[in-house]
Amino acid sequence: MTATPTDVPDPSHWPDLADYPRGLRADVQAAVVRRLLDAAAKRAGVNVVEGLDAYPLDGRPVLVIYRPEEFFARVGSDGLIGFGEAWQTGAWSSPDVVALLTALARHLPELVPPFLQRLRHAYVARPPVAHRNEVGNTRSNISAHYDLSNDLFASFLDPTMSYSSALFTTAPFDQQTLEQAQSRKIDRILNQARVGEGTRLLEIGTGWGELAIRAAQRGAEVLSVTLSAEQQHLARTMAHAAGVDDAVRIELCDYREVEGSYDAVVSVEMIEAVGHQYWPTYFATIDKLLVPGGRAVIQAITMPHDRMLATQSTWTWINKYIFPGGFLPSVQAMDEVVAEHTSLQRLEDLAFGLHYAETLRRWRERFIAKQERVMALGFDETFCRTWEFYLAYSEAGFAAGYLDVHQLTLQKEDA
Repeated sequence: MTATPTDVPDPSHWPDLADYPRGLRADVQAAVVRRLLDAAAKRAGVNVVEGLDAYPLDGRPVLVIYRPEEFFARVGSDGLIGFGEAWQTGAWSSPDVVALLTALARHLPELVPPFLQRLRHAYVARPPVAHRNEVGNTRSNISAHYDLSNDLFASFLDPTMSYSSALFTTAPFDQQTLEQAQSRKIDRILNQARVGEGTRLLEIGTGWGELAIRAAQRGAEVLSVTLSAEQQHLARTMAHAAGVDDAVRIELCDYREVEGSYDAVVSVEMIEAVGHQYWPTYFATIDKLLVPGGRAVIQAITMPHDRMLATQSTWTWINKYIFPGGFLPSVQAMDEVVAEHTSLQRLEDLAFGLHYAETLRRWRERFIAKQERVMALGFDETFCRTWEFYLAYSEAGFAAGYLDVHQLTLQKEDA
């Protein structure tokens, strides 16, 4: 079990963790949540215990509530955001947080009674206007995550610095290194996009440059655009070290401002940062930039269509603490946008969600093992708990099948 924090969250860095709601309204909300949690735990097959008493060893996941007053007040006031914040402060923990969150994710649609789901719009938080991914806002949204520190990401990513799902061969996954599986993913994307000698390739979302470098090594001419200054700096350094900087341009540029014609476009787990209001613009831009017959390969994290519609206007814990402005599409939503706003045709769809669960498991274990190194970079204990929860929360979503990841291969109509 992850230990409870020894440091009190710094209110200047974590203002919403400094205290929790109190008073009559908070007490009423807490009482409602306590009853809902009891019922939800039974449906999900979860044990809930309070305090430091021994918990049942019956093989079921366990939620240990150390500070019940705080836990129920936070969840009662702020729902799933409060649930995450109660983890950040150490009000609850679990001997196996991934198992717990996976069990909850498998039963997510049925954990809240239908009548309360119908009232969702009345009590869930709405995304801040400042997080809307307009051209003027998007860079700050991206920077809030990707410009934290290259050294932070290097502490848990593999040597390719790939921050997206790896693609393993058939199970068991533990027979392959993460680096091998990430290389396999990159090679498949480039193969699907038909990248080779002389290909003019646009990459939307650079990451730290590994895909652009591999494309250049195949003989492609690459423009890769990012809104992260930290990523641009390291990607340029890596391209120079690989001897391909004459074939790779890495620019700070919004995808909506790219000009030119390209034989192929690739974009790996960048659509999640686009915002649902701008999906038509995103795909129309790809369509506009592709030559007739050109291909695009989009790797996207997805959620079920009904859940996407239900959460479309919801501000989540992940939005608040990890990815401001982020929102996951469904495959159906992408298909509808492509059909309505582009001349692109889908050629293939590869789904490999369990590969992402394995990728995240390895990242999470590396992150925990490197916590001292992370804190030496200037991040505090609350940050480490926040990121551990983010990685565990994401892993559970894929392990439960609530989330998936797809590689979509699209082709523009010939002239």
